[in-house]
Parts: sequence; C-alpha cells; structure tokens
Amino acid sequence: MENNSLFAYVKPILSGSIAAPMILVALLSMIILPLPAFMLDLLFSFNIALSLTIMLASIYVLKPLHFSAFPSILLIATLLRLALNVASTRIVLLEGHTGTSAAGDVIEAFGEFVIGGNYTVGFVVFAILVIINFIVVTKGATRIAEVSARFTLDSMPGKQMAIDADLNSGLIDQDEARERRDEIMQESDFYGSMDGASKFVRGDAIAGILILFINLIGGFIIGVLQHDLSFSEAAHNYALLTIGDGLVAQIPSLLLASAAGLLVTRSTKEQDMGEQIVGQLFTNPKTLAVTSAIIGGMGLIPGMPNVPFLLLAAAGGAGSWTLIQRQKAAAAIPIAPTETEIPREQRDLSWDDLSPVDPIGLEVGYRLIPLVDKNQGGQLMNRIKGIRKKISQELGFLIPPVHIRDNLDLSPTGYQITMFGVTFGEAEIYPDRMMAINPGQVFGDLDGIKSQDPAFGLDAIWIDPTLREHAQAQGYTVVDVDTVIATHLSKILQTHAHDLLGREEVQQLLDNLAKIAPKLVEGLVPDTLPLGSIQKVLQNLLEENVPIRDIRTIIETISEQATRNPDPEALTTATRAALSHSIVQHFNGVKTDLPIITLDPELEQILLQTLQATAEGNASLEPGLAENMHKNLQEAAQRQEMTGESSILVVQAGLRSWISRFIRHSIPGLNVLSYNEIPDDKQIRIVANVSR
Repeated sequence: MENNSLFAYVKPILSGSIAAPMILVALLSMIILPLPAFMLDLLFSFNIALSLTIMLASIYVLKPLHFSAFPSILLIATLLRLALNVASTRIVLLEGHTGTSAAGDVIEAFGEFVIGGNYTVGFVVFAILVIINFIVVTKGATRIAEVSARFTLDSMPGKQMAIDADLNSGLIDQDEARERRDEIMQESDFYGSMDGASKFVRGDAIAGILILFINLIGGFIIGVLQHDLSFSEAAHNYALLTIGDGLVAQIPSLLLASAAGLLVTRSTKEQDMGEQIVGQLFTNPKTLAVTSAIIGGMGLIPGMPNVPFLLLAAAGGAGSWTLIQRQKAAAAIPIAPTETEIPREQRDLSWDDLSPVDPIGLEVGYRLIPLVDKNQGGQLMNRIKGIRKKISQELGFLIPPVHIRDNLDLSPTGYQITMFGVTFGEAEIYPDRMMAINPGQVFGDLDGIKSQDPAFGLDAIWIDPTLREHAQAQGYTVVDVDTVIATHLSKILQTHAHDLLGREEVQQLLDNLAKIAPKLVEGLVPDTLPLGSIQKVLQNLLEENVPIRDIRTIIETISEQATRNPDPEALTTATRAALSHSIVQHFNGVKTDLPIITLDPELEQILLQTLQATAEGNASLEPGLAENMHKNLQEAAQRQEMTGESSILVVQAGLRSWISRFIRHSIPGLNVLSYNEIPDDKQIRIVANVSR
C-alpha cells in the first residue's frame, strides 16, 4: 500500500506533468546559488548537447508544424544558457585569481584551445563568431520569422475560403475540413510564436557580448586591485576564462539560431530536408556539367591550385554523367502495349457496337490525362467520387457515374463536361499553374494569365504555384486544377440534376420506399398514377433546387392529391406546400426571421390577368413591363446579397411557377415561393416591394 502511494506521488514527476515548473525552479537556483566547477562542466556539456539535439530535430522534422513546441523549447534553452552565464560570471569574478581552472575544465579547455597563447587571436575569433551569430544568422532568422508570421496571418481568410469551397463542392467532408481549419490555426499560432521567440535569440546574442566585457573588465579590476595580481597574470587568467566562457555560451547560441533559421525557412510540404535539397539541387545533370567545366577551366590556369580544382571538376563530371545514364535507363524501359495497339481482325458491325450515350461525361485533352490517371498520381477521380456522394446525399437520389475519356479533338489543356452527349461546360486550364480567384475584394495585382472561373464566372488569374501564399495574403482564393474541374462539374450537376432523374431512378426510389412503407407504395403505380407523372413532379422539384430526400412526404402528398387532380403541375404545387419547412430551411436555415421580397398588389393583378388571357390565347405580357419588373427584381436581389441574407420572392400561388421560370436563369440567386409555402412558425419581414 505504501509502495502504491509512493508511486502515485512520484508518477507526475516521471510523466513530465511538473517538469516545466521544476526546470524554472532549477534555473532560478542556478542564478541565486553558487555552483561548483564540476556542476558547471556538467551543465555546459548538457547545454551544448541540448542545442545540438534541437538543431538536428529541426533538420529531420518533415514539416515545421510537427515541431510546434520549438518556440517554448527555444525560450527554455535561452534561459538555461543565460542562467549558466550568470553562474559562470559569479565564479569567474570570485575565483578567477586562483588560476584558469577556477571555472571548470570546459571553460578552460575552450579558452586554451582558441587562444593558443595569443589573446589577440582569441578575441578576434570570438568577435567573428559573435558577428556571424548576431548579424548573419540571428538577424536573418528574425526577419524571416516576421515575414512568415505576417503572410500567414494575412493569408488566413483566403485559406478559409478555399476550405469552404472544397467542402461545398464535395471534395472534402466535414472531418477533413475541420482538420484543415485546425491546421491553419496551428500554423498561425506557430509562426506568431516564432516571431516572438526569434527576439529571444537576438537578445541572447546581445547579452553574450555584454557579459564578455563585464567578465573581462570586472575580472581585471578585481584581480589587480583586490587580489594583488600583476597585469600579465590578471590578463592571462581573466582573458582565458572570459573567452572560454563566451565560446561555451556562443556555440549553443549559434546552434539554436541556426535551428530557428532552418525551421522558418522550411517549406510547408511534408518532406525530409536532405531529400528536398538533393532532389532540387542535383536533379538536372546540366548544372553539374557546366559547374565542372568552369571549375576545370579554372584549374588549368597557371598559378591556380590546379589539383583541388581538377579533382573537383572530375568528381562533378562523373556525377553529371551518372545522372544522364540513369535518366536514359529510365526512359528506355519498354512500355507494354495497350489493347488498342494490338492489331485485331476486323469483324462485322453489330448492335453491340453502338454504345449508349453516357449520362455524364468528362472529356480531357491529352495534357490533362495525368490528372485522371491514378498511376501518374492523379487525384481527380477520387474528387469526382466525393462530388457524386455529396450531391447524391443532398438531393436524395443517386447521381450516375462520370465517364472520363480523352479527346484528341480538344486542345491539349482543354476539357468538356457533357450530359447525354450534349456539352454543358468547357474551359481551358493550365496544369502547371494554380487559379487565384477574386472573391470580390483583393488588395493587389498578381502576375499571371488572366481568365475566369469556369464554374461561377468570377475573375481569376492563373499563377505560378510559388505565388500561392502571396496571393492568399492579398485576399485571393487559390485552388489547384483538380479543384477547378471538380467545382465546375459540381455546379453543372447541381444545376441540371433534374435532367439526370430518369424513370429507372424514380423506380429505384419507390422500391427503397417500399421496404420501409410498403402500404404507401402499394397500388400507386400504375393504378393511381403513371410512373412518368411521378417523375415529372420530382423533376419539377429538382429544377427549382428543392431536394427530394423526403421521398416519403412527397409520395404521401402525390397519393392524396392524385385522385383530385393528376396534373403534374398541380401535384408539384401541393408537394411544395407539404415540403414548406424543408424548402424554407434549405434557403434560409433555421432562422425564425424570414426576409422576403413582395410584388406590388397592382402588379400582381396585372400579371394574373395577363396569364389568364395568355392561357386563353388572347394576350401576352408587355415587353416593357417584363423588362422593368426584371430590372427591379434584380436590384432587390442584389441588395439582399449585399446584406448577406437570402433573396426570397413571395407571390400568389397562381404566379409562382411562371415567375420562377421567368427569372430562373437571369437571376439565379432569387428563390420564388408562394404564400402557402411559408410555415406558420416563421416571422415574415418585408425587405423590398417591387412595383411596375
């Protein structure tokens, strides 16, 4: 029992839960309490080993965010080194008159090794080391950290919009979107912390310079005035101890500054630094060949160090030749012939040779084939599967598969999206670039190829991938070519979903409903209503962006109303009223407040009379009236969009269908409802009234 209690007491210490407070207490103790020379040797050795470990960890980490604890570690290591400086300064000033071993073997060894009997050389070496650390490494790392923090914070809105765009187009799910948002927040916190932590490194370098002069001047005064040392003895003892102490502190400081610089200059891609440097520096054999030729030419000049230059030129030439041979060997690997390359005997034409038209097709130029080829790392197929899944779940029926093929009639970087053999969308893209889309408010211009987003028609620029973070910082939404095609396909499928709902899909919906509500489907088709009429009602709903997921309510309403009026338009009106909660929530969310746009009563009466006369074949809508009404509706919808609210026009039931068709393609953001489609629990707020 006592052993268990003791283990419970010691466990938090072993697990590291109170490790940080213990370290801080130890640092304070080192500053306040005098340390023996042996303890100083041990702590200085530990400090060097810790700094080396941190630098190697920053080299081998695959991604900067994987070393997110670096700013805290950097602060602790800096405090440790400063505490050691205070402890060593105390012992140098108190015991320096006894000899060069007063502050321990580590400081003495570093001082003897560097000075070598010459104090001037020692000071010069120390000064060079301080200049390298303070002016070159520390200042550069600090500047990079500042710029990285600023660009990371500025690019956050663009990255968030890119995640929302991928989520809305079905390229990612909610879990992946949440992970990517968390990664953005972690990246912002990390670079913000690095911006502050780099100031510790800079301050540490300044402190090292000040401590050097304090030890040297103070020790010389103490040795001469208090301990009656000669000038030469005081200079020997305190110069050696001061330079040794400075070197022992500056070497770990230089290692930490280098680690900070390496970490903030890393790319965000997960890749080993060694592989990244070698892969990008020595990929092209021409680089080594030209370098070897120049070095070899310099080695042939009389008076130059011929042997080192010629040896280096020979090594570079051998490396270049090796790379060329490897590339030739890789290019010479035979490719197995495809089935189309194998000659076959021609046979007679049959009905089997007439393949049906694909419901959905994606045709690409030959330069875009790697995007859809899994063997070449293409990810477009997986994204299209994600789009099909998302749209199918949202609309309530299974979207047919997308048939992808190459088309030599297209331009090399062009693609077409077809439905039942008809082209509904096409565009030209640049596979080696990224698209920067202007969402409406950006803060600068970009170098690239001006274009338009094929899905929504927004202004866009094709930029080099290296400009991605710069473009995001200016407010652009940056996407890759896979996302451009996938978003375009998603937009077309959502807009023309009603064309994809055939009788086979309707029958499958009824079969699935029969498994959970057999009595509801029994006798419906064909006794009560033909299958084509149900298909027409469902198509009408999809055409006006109303999901058919609640198939049970839809079929119940159709079954009830079909005996009274089997007309598909009348059944659609009744079904929309039954789905009122779902329709309003789809457009306006769960808000109780419903902002609506209405028509002037006089204008409604004119439209009703005109429609009745048109149905009897006697009149039609006046062009001037139609133009003015369309203009006023468009302005009202734009004002609603500027406020961030949904644009909903509410009219009489007899006008709803006609007005919906009237504005469907010209004002796509305006949703048309009838008064009987508004649930009773919604609070209506009229935001605009459109007159003639």
